[in-house]
Amino acid sequence: MIDTLRQYLNIPFVQYAMIVGILIALCSSLLGVTLVLKRFSFIGDGLSHVAFGAMAIAGVLHLTDEMLFVLPVTVLCAILLLRTGQNTKIKGDAAVAMISVGALAMGYLLLNLFSASANLSGDVCSTLFGSTSIMTLTKAEVWLCAGLSSAVVVIFLLFYNKIFAVTFDEDFARASGTRVEAYNLLIAVVIAVIIVLAMNLVGSLLISALIIFPAMSAMRLFRSFRGVTICSAALSVACALLGILISILGGTPVGSTIVAVDIAAFLIFSVIAWLMRKVR
Repeated sequence: MIDTLRQYLNIPFVQYAMIVGILIALCSSLLGVTLVLKRFSFIGDGLSHVAFGAMAIAGVLHLTDEMLFVLPVTVLCAILLLRTGQNTKIKGDAAVAMISVGALAMGYLLLNLFSASANLSGDVCSTLFGSTSIMTLTKAEVWLCAGLSSAVVVIFLLFYNKIFAVTFDEDFARASGTRVEAYNLLIAVVIAVIIVLAMNLVGSLLISALIIFPAMSAMRLFRSFRGVTICSAALSVACALLGILISILGGTPVGSTIVAVDIAAFLIFSVIAWLMRKVR
């Protein structure tokens, strides 16, 4: 098994897949803690459905680079969700349900009506649950992912204190002069970018797991925001790396395997936390 793994690791497309998987896992974990604490987890799920609808439209239009269409549409919907969720007539959860389910339904409808693909079910399944396209990345796609991931990390580090303040107490942050609405918008836009990046890795239906599980696992053992964030990032990268390796060796779907490893990590962390409480 070790010899087989060593042979695979020398193949360029496997190296590309691991680099992209690690970068996406790192970005997802950084904002995952904020989403969980702010109870914004539903935004990630809603935007993932929007990304599916946008990808379906891009496929129908036969666009050569889907990212150029899917990314702006998802970011625009992130802004729309945030603005609509603040409307007293339409609550946040209702706005997410309307936009996400509508985008999912329209995307599938358009694929059925206009798609020229002979394997429609396969295309839909791979978009929803991830596909082997993560194993066929080009250098240009890897560089694009690296650039966007670097931007996400830099934004998080630059605005760490503001994100921390907005996460825990919006009223106090607003009273101290922080532009809460602007930083909530920044968080929503960054999440939209992460979701578009993660589409090829885990698929639109499993993206939320990539964002939420590492944060929830870290919260079992750590209490400080910094501690949870660091642990979540390390755990997310480790789970993504292990999931990709298991997928390569076992021939299992990449996205589902990564999420399964994340679930196993959450269970292990929960057991450790329970044992620690017993010891105390």
